[in-house]
Amino acid sequence: MCGPNQTAFHEFILLGFHDFHHIKVLLFCLFFVVYVLIVVENFFIITLVSTCHHLHVPMYIFLRNLALADLLLTSNITPKLLQVTWLEGTTISKTSCFIQYYFHCIATYTQSLILTTMAFDRYLAICHPLRYTALMNQKLCFHLSFWPWAIGIFLIPSEMVLIGQLEFCNVDIIDHFFCDFSPILEMASFDTSQVIFEDFVLSILLAFSPFILVIISYICIFIAIIKIASNEGRRKAFSTCSSHLAAVCTYYGPLIAIYMFPVGGNTPYENKLKSLLYTAFTPLINPVLYSMRNQEIKKASKILFCKSRAKIIP
Repeated sequence: MCGPNQTAFHEFILLGFHDFHHIKVLLFCLFFVVYVLIVVENFFIITLVSTCHHLHVPMYIFLRNLALADLLLTSNITPKLLQVTWLEGTTISKTSCFIQYYFHCIATYTQSLILTTMAFDRYLAICHPLRYTALMNQKLCFHLSFWPWAIGIFLIPSEMVLIGQLEFCNVDIIDHFFCDFSPILEMASFDTSQVIFEDFVLSILLAFSPFILVIISYICIFIAIIKIASNEGRRKAFSTCSSHLAAVCTYYGPLIAIYMFPVGGNTPYENKLKSLLYTAFTPLINPVLYSMRNQEIKKASKILFCKSRAKIIP
């Protein structure tokens, strides 16, 4: 409980990019265009995989789930980002702040787990090609698509309960464009060690451990590719996982930068820039990576375009 001369805040102020008020219109337009592109690109991937029957295979089913997670991550944050940028700061209720952080965690951890399942899929396809169809059956594909979402949804509330018990008596200002973990804890008036420990455990389980599994999968994949006799065979094998490897780098790169340089050693501007990398850049670039390097996606896109054109022009 707050002291007798303290006020318990139930509403926070998001400052956003208030230091750049002289270019707020430019920033607003940039964020808006990026958001529209993210929605169009990821919705296109979801529609393409859902409507083209020859894409109903594990790799593209996992890609559709990744696109859904990207959409959730961006749509949870960008509308408030646009509001904060245009108004040069805005308020958000305590409940809305925690809800935003909850869905942010779900999207982020789901991305991590889906990328791990995609790495496992590539491992089976390249290291065990003759047994791939038997191993990656419909039942396993369903479980690998379902549990990345379910794990986050069921585990994250334990952290949210602890965050909900925090009191905010001294400060109500968040120098950020959304309710992230560190800015929320910086406002807390009492001991946050239990929340920090809970977040650390979840990060180990849902971010660090999947990253290690991805690394192990690709070590096995690279060893298997090296053992392929022909150069053409090695090239084809590597091309099947190059897009996923690039997506792994765009996802984990910003996160590694954030944890290598924690909040205490950075300016608020640097923290916002790093957050933009994984909330905007990663969802924007993932569909591009898979569309540009994947012949099946290109072929399905042409088929979908031809069907749509045939309906418009009889």
